[in-house]
Amino acid sequence: MKHVLKKGLLSMGALAFITAAAFANPYEKYEGTTIVVSWPALSHFKKAEELVAEFTEETGIEVEIDALQYLKLRDRQLLEMSKDEGEYDVVSWVVMWKGEYVSKGLLTPLSQFYTSGSLVDPNYDLDDIADAYLQNGGIVGGKKGYMPGKSGAMYGVPFGAETSILAYRKDIFEEQGLKVPETYDELRDVMQKLHEAGIPALTSRGKTGHQITAAWLLHLAPLGGKIFDDQWNPVINSPEAVEAAQVLREVAQTGPKGIPTFGFGEAAAAFLQGEAAMHLDTLKIAAMSRDPKLSKIDGKVGYALHPVGSRCGSETGGFAAGIPANAPNKEAAFLFLQYITSKAGDQRMVELGGDPVRISTLENNADKFDEYAVVAEQLPCADPDWRPLIPEWNELNIDVLGQALTEVITTDKPIQPIMDAANEKARAIMEREGYYLWQ
Repeated sequence: MKHVLKKGLLSMGALAFITAAAFANPYEKYEGTTIVVSWPALSHFKKAEELVAEFTEETGIEVEIDALQYLKLRDRQLLEMSKDEGEYDVVSWVVMWKGEYVSKGLLTPLSQFYTSGSLVDPNYDLDDIADAYLQNGGIVGGKKGYMPGKSGAMYGVPFGAETSILAYRKDIFEEQGLKVPETYDELRDVMQKLHEAGIPALTSRGKTGHQITAAWLLHLAPLGGKIFDDQWNPVINSPEAVEAAQVLREVAQTGPKGIPTFGFGEAAAAFLQGEAAMHLDTLKIAAMSRDPKLSKIDGKVGYALHPVGSRCGSETGGFAAGIPANAPNKEAAFLFLQYITSKAGDQRMVELGGDPVRISTLENNADKFDEYAVVAEQLPCADPDWRPLIPEWNELNIDVLGQALTEVITTDKPIQPIMDAANEKARAIMEREGYYLWQ
């Protein structure tokens, strides 16, 4: 639903921006412009609406928000960005869509704005944004087209980005005399002990398609697996990949009932309502656990690093935002992106209950939020190749892995043949798209 955020009373956060800009008005040229922003109807973005209102108050640039359920964003954005002139000035994408958007020529490279002295705030400090977030959500090119490298170019800035951490019930672990797991062996041992004690252990996504694939990928990276080798050969039937599927099966067997029907919301709700002892997924669970509208366990939650398998590895995902190639108001759109991801904007998002993307923000607020020090320590382990951000990923994610992994957790069939069949399907898709022409 699209709505315009009108001017309101200035907050202390907005006053901070005005003080910084007291000697010039870089926004004057754009006053009266209206930009249209497409982003998801998720908690972080809902909380950002107050920051957006402050942006309008300070700059005179009006903002229309078109917020949709996040899995419906892609179709809507592709429709608008395929027109000669689209409706959107800013689009926020799930990071796995960036490669598709760029390969179709739908996004504007941001270098043209970062080289403009009249647009760039010299205090913006791009290097302060968590590198894992920037690479995962905003950079396209480099190795495999979505990893760091000399051919990489910046198309977006992270906003609503995330990585995985372990959240656990301090009271349950104390009552059961359990040590917080640091490795996958310890995690599996703790899951079994909790199950034997009659306590649902680890909640998880498990709904067929994208959700269950995301759950499996959480375990794949630390256990040393990948989706492709360096020649684009799928290796989703490797020993590491099969072990990750085995872990997922054990999670479903020892966790709360209903995991095969859980998306992220349902899995999180199981933890927040006291129906599971652990949650291993996005850091967003921390803010949710403090929300009395969502949580019955505020004050009982501890945070730890994502357990280590053969290596440390965690997911990096969430959202980034950029400017469509057919956007009608590109410079005003850049000013908006710069404002909401600036140091002051990032701090303001923390005050509003959102998730920061800057290292300095995590460090400056570590005494207020228990998870921030864990997140700052976790980010260097975030694997930029934990899933392939290529145009074909949507099909692999939903139609191939999403179906196979459902069979893993809803049957007791041997896992290796299931993953072998999925690997064959993945290779056929890559062959169809021409990935082996150079071999």
